[in-house]
Amino acid sequence: MRYLKAALISLFTITLVWALNRPWGGIPAFGPLLSPFVGFWQNAESINYQDEEVTLEGTKAPVTVLFDDVAVPHVFAQNDHDLYFAQGYLTARDRLWQMEFQTHAAAGRVSEIVGDRALELDRYNRHLGMGYGAEQTLKGMQNDPATRDALDAYTAGVNAWINQLTPAKYPIEYKLLGYAPEPWTPLKCALLLKQMTSTLASGADDLLMTNILRKYGAAVTADLFPNYPTREDPIIPPGTGWDFAPLPVPPTPKDSSLHSLLALSAPRFDAGMRRPQPEIGSNNWAVGAQKSATGFPILANDPHLTLSLPSIWYQIQLVSPTVNVYGASLPGAPNVIIGFNKDVAWGVTNVGADVLDFYTIRFKDDSRREYWHDKQWKPVRTRLETIKVKGKADVLDTVIYTHHGPVVYSADAKPFRRNIPVGHAARWIAHEPSNEMRCFYYLNRAKSFADYRKALTYYVAPAQNFIFASSQNDIAISPNGRYPLKYKEQGKFLLDGTNPADDWYGFVPANQNPLVKNPPRGFVSSANQSSTDQTYPYYINWEFAPSERGRRINQRLAAMQRATADSLRALQNDNFNLRAADVLPVILPHLNPQSLNQSQQNALAILKDWRFNNDAGEIGPTIFSRWLTQLNEAIWADEFDQGDTLPMRYPSPDRTLTLMQRDPSSRWFDNVKTPVRERLPDLVTQSFRAACDTLVKQKGALGEAWAWGPTKGTDIRHLLPGVDAFSVLDLNIGGGSNIVNATSERAGPSWRMVVALGPQPKAYGIYPGGQSGNPGSPYYQNMIETWRTGQLNELLYLQSDQRNHTRIKRKLTIK
Repeated sequence: MRYLKAALISLFTITLVWALNRPWGGIPAFGPLLSPFVGFWQNAESINYQDEEVTLEGTKAPVTVLFDDVAVPHVFAQNDHDLYFAQGYLTARDRLWQMEFQTHAAAGRVSEIVGDRALELDRYNRHLGMGYGAEQTLKGMQNDPATRDALDAYTAGVNAWINQLTPAKYPIEYKLLGYAPEPWTPLKCALLLKQMTSTLASGADDLLMTNILRKYGAAVTADLFPNYPTREDPIIPPGTGWDFAPLPVPPTPKDSSLHSLLALSAPRFDAGMRRPQPEIGSNNWAVGAQKSATGFPILANDPHLTLSLPSIWYQIQLVSPTVNVYGASLPGAPNVIIGFNKDVAWGVTNVGADVLDFYTIRFKDDSRREYWHDKQWKPVRTRLETIKVKGKADVLDTVIYTHHGPVVYSADAKPFRRNIPVGHAARWIAHEPSNEMRCFYYLNRAKSFADYRKALTYYVAPAQNFIFASSQNDIAISPNGRYPLKYKEQGKFLLDGTNPADDWYGFVPANQNPLVKNPPRGFVSSANQSSTDQTYPYYINWEFAPSERGRRINQRLAAMQRATADSLRALQNDNFNLRAADVLPVILPHLNPQSLNQSQQNALAILKDWRFNNDAGEIGPTIFSRWLTQLNEAIWADEFDQGDTLPMRYPSPDRTLTLMQRDPSSRWFDNVKTPVRERLPDLVTQSFRAACDTLVKQKGALGEAWAWGPTKGTDIRHLLPGVDAFSVLDLNIGGGSNIVNATSERAGPSWRMVVALGPQPKAYGIYPGGQSGNPGSPYYQNMIETWRTGQLNELLYLQSDQRNHTRIKRKLTIK
């Protein structure tokens, strides 16, 4: 019996070891992860202040790297090649898995890592032409000697780190998912830029708006979805003159695509929605010397993106004989993207330009080899996509390209995104040849306004509001990118792919992009609102982000005198809810308090006493947010929520408020699904009661549990879904969507920076995370509490590689 037990135990042990050391379909082997020799135990790190010296093949001269107390590298190189080599090496050392995972996602290669659960995501990115667009961008970067050399040096630096990695030192995510790093290539840098373009410039309402047009007609659509809001304070101040002779604007075609589209049956659609998110935006502003306590401009920027770990940005200082720049870089791309040098500072916010249009394609037959355009059949191009799937056979997919762009989904397909129409080709700015890297190469070295303007001429996508300040006392802002030359509303609805009148007509000249320099009001700013007033001669888009953040920022800046860096830091943390200040005076008079129970009356009393601040401990924003959501649903859901049968969108908050102000007896306040006729007071009262009852059910009786911070909750999640152990959850923080402090449940300020220009710049910054991408590092999330409380770290801007500053903790020499 003993021998039998021993044999069974041995067999079980052998079987367990075998099972733990092989993958099972898309599930990785867990044995290596648990191994004390190569597993997750090896990823634990402690604070290390020991100097280090490494010898790497690929540099031309020694490079000195000084690390400060928050692990930011300050790189001192004797030439630009070594500078970008070191940037690639250091970024990979801290963020390799993040860099590679993001570029895998952009390239449609996630299935290689996690199996077929990512197959539809990969198909979507390939059908949208992400890889094709990256290849076009790479050509542009490699055609320019300066950017080609920087790209090659950066790539060599990344590979220098990868080549000396052992399995024990792989980032833990590789061990969790059971794969290994692959060599870095210049194409991956281009893919990273396409991923950012996808995040900021791939939202589209074309199908949703076309469905509204089909259902309600042109008059209703124009009334409820106007091309300019009632309340607005545009980025370029109203009345700014345009010092150029504009190109002729294309006329709206007489045989407009709208007529043919209305005659067609609605395209088929399904799956998840991808629409522009108001939280994915940003703030930036600069005050001029006349408003500054220092007599020099001060610039601030906080780009709002999905909050994630590892952090989206990576801080670095880059110093060579041609440059000394500090700021936030994108892990996987050379240069500093948002930052400053001795003479200038710059930052960006998203424009929200309409640069993704969908064209109905009419194929000659089921072979889909030819399509009808301009009264002739034209041949398609095809691109064979091979999708490797972990644990399964490769999937072959053919993507059809017309002159518009790729046909994202064929007529018999099930789209990954609900707002992507089948049988339509995507005309997207991300497919254009470009070299955004040249823009940042020049911005990093800029010394004047003229240098800033030169740099912007090379920028294509995603269109950004580039704010600028210099020690020469210039401030400026330009909603800048490559804008298609369109007729008004071209792309607001689906376009006719057979009609050349609906094609893009070319592009707006770069020197005719909107711009304001040194305006009389003494400041420039943006918060993703409308780029200009209605006098600008070109069509950029019909709708931008809601105006509240931009209006609030401009109110504060207009009143501000003798501003300091701390004044602008405080403005970044402004929690005033301008939407509540606009809406509550309109809807409170329609509320019937006699129909409220005691708990609801108590909530109403709190709301009336609330001073519109979305601070974490306030209860008012919780009640208002739930009420406004319920009221919006009550007004629009019966007419505009048709589920998957006919996806549409609601009118904007601005249009809804205008309707309540000017037409309280509008037919839109009647719920067409009930036999009685509702009016605005009915919806206001019903929605308030429903909001209070929902909060009682979820949070209990009215009290501290209703406080805004814990009710909203802010999560900073790891890039891998479901890995809560590597995430920071339920942060108690104020702000919210459409607040200057735009911290919502999953999005918010991904990098806050304030730069005071002068003889020597003084700069401050923070992001919600840390320099390291390793969850086992003390520098993985060490900045989150500083970020949560609205504070900033001073950014250490060094002039030499002499180790004489108290904040410098260690030195790395690359030979």
